[in-house]
Formats: sequence, C-alpha cells, structure tokens
Amino acid sequence: MLSVTLQLLNMAACTRTIAKVLSRCHMHTLPPCGQSLTSFLQRTPQHLPVRTFAAAKSATKETERKKQKDEKPKVQTERIIDNTNRHKPYGFTAWAPIDDVYMVRYYPRPVYDVGVAIDMLKKFQQLEFTEPDQPVYLNLKLDMKLEKKKKVDPFVSTVHLPHPFKTEPNRVVVFTEDPDQAKVAEENGATLVGGPELIQKILDDEIQADFYVAVPDIVSKLVPLKNKLRKKFPKSKRGSVGVNIPKMLELFKKGYEYVVERDCYVVTQIATLDMPKEQILGNIETIVKDACTHRPASFGPFVERAIINSVTSEALHFNCQQFLPVTEEEGADAD
Repeated sequence: MLSVTLQLLNMAACTRTIAKVLSRCHMHTLPPCGQSLTSFLQRTPQHLPVRTFAAAKSATKETERKKQKDEKPKVQTERIIDNTNRHKPYGFTAWAPIDDVYMVRYYPRPVYDVGVAIDMLKKFQQLEFTEPDQPVYLNLKLDMKLEKKKKVDPFVSTVHLPHPFKTEPNRVVVFTEDPDQAKVAEENGATLVGGPELIQKILDDEIQADFYVAVPDIVSKLVPLKNKLRKKFPKSKRGSVGVNIPKMLELFKKGYEYVVERDCYVVTQIATLDMPKEQILGNIETIVKDACTHRPASFGPFVERAIINSVTSEALHFNCQQFLPVTEEEGADAD
C-alpha cells in the first residue's frame, strides 16, 4: 500500500513539472482557440481575451482613406433657368393681370410710353383730388461701366431746361479781385461780386447763393470754403471756373443742376404736373440727352431704367429709347 502511494506522488510531481515547462511556451504549442494546457488540470476553465476582427478593421480604414484622397471635390454648379419658352414669367403669376384689382408684386412692372405715363399721372391727380401743381420727378438708373474695370465717376451737371418751372433766377456769387472783371459781372446780373473778403461771411452764413463761380487766379485763395460749399465749390469741370464771366453767368443764372447719387442714380424734379404734356416731354428729353453725354455712345445705352412720378402718385416705368443717342451700329442697321 505504501508503494502504491509513492508511485502516485511521483506521477503527480512529474505532471506538475511538465505543466510548468509547457506553460512558459504555451504560445508555441497551444491551438488557435487560446486555451492553455493547465486548464485541463484546473477545475475552473481559464479564458484568454481574443481580438477576432482587428486586422479586418485596419484594412477597412486604410481603404477609406485612399478613397477620400482619390475622390475629387464636388463643384456645385448654378442652375440656369431659361424662361424664354415658359408660359409665364419666372417668379410671377403671369405677364399681365386679367382682373381690375390685383396685387402688383405678382406681375412684372409694365413699361409705358413716356407720353402715356404723363397722361396717367395727370389722370391720377384728377381722381385723387390732389394738388394740380405738385412736382414731377424723374428717376434714372445709369450704366456707369466702361472698358475693363473703369467706370464713369459720379458727376454734377447744369443744363438749360426748355421749359423752366422756377420763376425766380438763381443767385450767383462771382469771386474776382480784378475791378474790370467785377464790373462785367455786375453788368451781367451777378448777385454779389467780391474777393477773399467774402470767405468769412460765407462761413458765417451771412451770404448764401445757388451757384459760386470764380476766375482762375483766385481759386487757390478759396480753399477754406471747400468743406462749406462742397459740391458748389467752383471747379473747372463744372464750368464754374473761367475767364468768360458773361458765359458762366448766362449758364448758372437760368441753369438747372442735377446730381448723380449713390454711384448711378439721378433723382431730380423736371416739371410740375399742371404744365402741358409737351413741356414735360421736352424737359425729360433735355435731362436724358445731357446725361448720355457723360459716357461714349459706343458702350451702349447709358440709361438702364427710367421712372416718372409725382408727389402723390405711384412710380411708372417708361421707355426712354427715343431720347437716347443712336450708336454707329444702330445707324448702319437703319440704313
């Protein structure tokens, strides 16, 4: 019995020795399932962590990165909608309303003949019982573009209206230090004539005028008035600096001035509503033709949009094509 017990102890010792040796090199001898040989000798099985999908995930990330590099950035192109053959204008209900009462914003603005537009303004005044002598305004949008990136600079212009709506002549101050020139200015209707002694009086608002003209010799002495007079300061571009005093007084005593505002807009009064239709047409033609002289006709029509309205009426778009200068190409086509 003792011998049997010793044999069993020897067998157990050998088994523990073999298990210790094999446990140190189990990575080389164990099967892929990741279990060790000692698990067979233990009552509780031992589970080792296994990363089953590590290789597959890394391969997927690399392919996604390659695809992102190979893909070109998508360029969004603007959709161009051609409304030529559409049954109605884009963004509106129809070309023209069929009802007597309608919402204006749902239809394109009608463009009238200039004579028709004036007749409509006169009819509006009669229906609304407003003042018959209310001012009539002209609103022009100008195309100031030239070749490349150049453009026409905003300008101030003075014209003689064929049918003035002002009864009183303009007040004109003449700057000169020459007694002979001062005498000529007084004889031609200047409101006031003087030299540098007028500067302080103008700064103190003791002297006010519609226009200021000067001879070239005195312009350098009038620099303190630049901020005060601003657009009325004498300049050769506006024709308010020169030696021909009678000609300048003839222009500015009865002249009418209009200004280009906000880079490309002309908003100015051109008549009163009680004036005859032909006189209003004549004043519109004068303003439009004078504005067109500030850009060569070879660049195309200078006026992009023309609107006329009175103080109490709505604005009416009208066609001013008949007042625009004829280009060389249009003249050749007419021939």
